[in-house]
Amino acid sequence: MKKYTDQGKVDTRSGFGAGLTELGRTNPKVVALCADLIGSLKMQDFIDENPERFFQIGIAEANMMGIAAGLTIGGKIPFTGTFANFSTGRVYDQIRQSIAYSDKNVKICASHAGVTLGEDGATHQILEDIGLMKMLPGMTVINPCDYNQTKAATIAIAEYQGPVYLRFGRPKVANFITDDIPFEIGKGIVLNPGKDITIAATGHLVWEALQAAEALENEGISAEVINIHTIKPLDTELLISSVEKTGCIVSAEEHNYLGGLGESIAGALATHHPTPQEFVATKDTFGESGTPAQLMEKYGLNKDTIIAASKKAISRK
Repeated sequence: MKKYTDQGKVDTRSGFGAGLTELGRTNPKVVALCADLIGSLKMQDFIDENPERFFQIGIAEANMMGIAAGLTIGGKIPFTGTFANFSTGRVYDQIRQSIAYSDKNVKICASHAGVTLGEDGATHQILEDIGLMKMLPGMTVINPCDYNQTKAATIAIAEYQGPVYLRFGRPKVANFITDDIPFEIGKGIVLNPGKDITIAATGHLVWEALQAAEALENEGISAEVINIHTIKPLDTELLISSVEKTGCIVSAEEHNYLGGLGESIAGALATHHPTPQEFVATKDTFGESGTPAQLMEKYGLNKDTIIAASKKAISRK
């Protein structure tokens, strides 16, 4: 299988900050708003270079969404920044009415998603946000896997017309996507071709899927690993072509299995190509306080669970 090298662990939120800074230099329409979390969202470089294009809203996330929607009327491309829990659950009505229903060109950028937020605990560890956002008509949902892909996604959504939810995380994780792997909204990426099992992963679970595929190869099992960075619109064509070859699939995500990537895949396959599927995700539960590594282990969001799920899916062919 193709080998991927960790170029050095770095948080995906820093990829967002780097992408936003580049947009500040190349796209004068881009403006940024934050709900009192500049450091956490890595927005300071953008602010230093473009102070007139930044708006500190304070702890008033609902107002931030409304202001962002209004800014689009004047042709601006607003990027909002706060934690994923506050970016979705706290302001769902404002997003639904002022952004999604009104089809406003707002980029909702959400850090500290999932259990890898860590010690802040269950109240901040949203595991429902992908489901909340993908159900909104016209909303594009993107969940990149590392620093490089998050930076590329941040830059790409500025050119995309329409509301976008961009999800990324807090901890330092493997950075392995190379410059020769293009980022295209709505198009999954086959990171490793295989013939026995398809592993479709998103976000922090993509690296774990690659580690699982390497271990499976040592047991004589050929795993096709697909990076599904865009959950909506889902790359159904790629997924179907993969499972037509492998005959089974595992979905892997740092999100509740209800409403997440796995559910989207299951719906697509049930409609077009019914296929045995196993889910690696949280099981209808809230998180808890702990280090990211402890929580990923406890909730089974790792390579070992992906390996076990892959073997189970293969047995169901």
